[in-house]
Amino acid sequence: MPGLETIALSVVAGRGARSEGTAENGWSHLLEHMVFKGAGPRSSRDIVEAIEAEGGQINAATGYERTSYQVRALRDGLTLGLQVCADLVLRPTLDAEDLAREKQVVGQEIAEAADTPDDLVFEMAQTAAFEGQPLGRPILGTPESIGHATPDALEAWRRRLYGADSLVVSVAGAVDEAQLLDLAERAFADAAPAPTQTPEAARFVGGARPQAKKLEQANLVLMLPAVGARDPDYFALRLFAEILGGGMASRLFQEARERRGLAYAVDAYVETYADVGLLGIFAGCAARDAVEFAKVAAGEVAGLIARVEPQELARAKAQLKASLFMARESALARAEQTAAQVLVFDRPLSAAELAVQIDEVTAQDLGRIGERMLSERRSVAAVLGPKTALAAAETFEKSLFH
Repeated sequence: MPGLETIALSVVAGRGARSEGTAENGWSHLLEHMVFKGAGPRSSRDIVEAIEAEGGQINAATGYERTSYQVRALRDGLTLGLQVCADLVLRPTLDAEDLAREKQVVGQEIAEAADTPDDLVFEMAQTAAFEGQPLGRPILGTPESIGHATPDALEAWRRRLYGADSLVVSVAGAVDEAQLLDLAERAFADAAPAPTQTPEAARFVGGARPQAKKLEQANLVLMLPAVGARDPDYFALRLFAEILGGGMASRLFQEARERRGLAYAVDAYVETYADVGLLGIFAGCAARDAVEFAKVAAGEVAGLIARVEPQELARAKAQLKASLFMARESALARAEQTAAQVLVFDRPLSAAELAVQIDEVTAQDLGRIGERMLSERRSVAAVLGPKTALAAAETFEKSLFH
């Protein structure tokens, strides 16, 4: 990326919490924590001091289908960044005493999520959407499931998770390609392949999840089953969400907030995996308004399926292209985006190629994706808050399908 004096390095494994069974729930996230306690020749403190001494930053994230290790550094930090990331992924120490302490830390993280309403309500919705499946279990795991992890078990899990066949090294910014290839080949020379893994096909289950909690506001997450990242209707889905609730001009924002004053926070979004996806709606509103908001949300979904105005579609396309292009102006976002594309599509996708796919979507495509989402006659409605709000969970599905 011309003009940058920094690099963004992402070492991304194309496996995550979706690879876990019930017994290993949370182990991918726990492993991501543990590798920072010591890897290769460096202690926990050595890892961060080495990166920060050169002006860099290091971070990591665990998702359902990917685990990412990220370094932001000055242009001369590539060699060290690759060495450290390779040690984290391939040569962690996994000390028993460190593991005992880190289980406590992750336990606090789990407790914090349970105490945070807008974290908890999303977890409730995810569980309802894919109940009894890896995608329906929390990425953090449970105190019980992470409690069973041992250093030997985590090392065996690391070999499954970070096999050479699933690793992508992606760098954006002030990087020389020839130098990167040479350094990466040396840093990851001893990466071993992992057994072939084919995740079970995800099944959208759905259902109402009302939970009473003493809060000032009701928190709602409403979901419909949608398509995965590889589906030809992927961009139609993204545009559907954009028109529904993607910005201040969106239908939900205008109807629920501006015209009716039902909610302060309202948003529609898409969550996609390789083979399946979700259309989600989030709102924070007064408990007395929750049922009415659920009706409005169902009505706006149905209305959007019935008709899309040309100016709405044009605006949504401009917004979606702008968000994609703006992300590409961030070195870290570009490195992460490219790694994800290689893992999903086996190659990077250019900005021009993505723009063409967006521009080709028609109003009829949006109607079709909407009908696909309603065809299973299943939905999710998670409601967290005062008891007077809980009826909204049943209201959403009844308003959609009856």
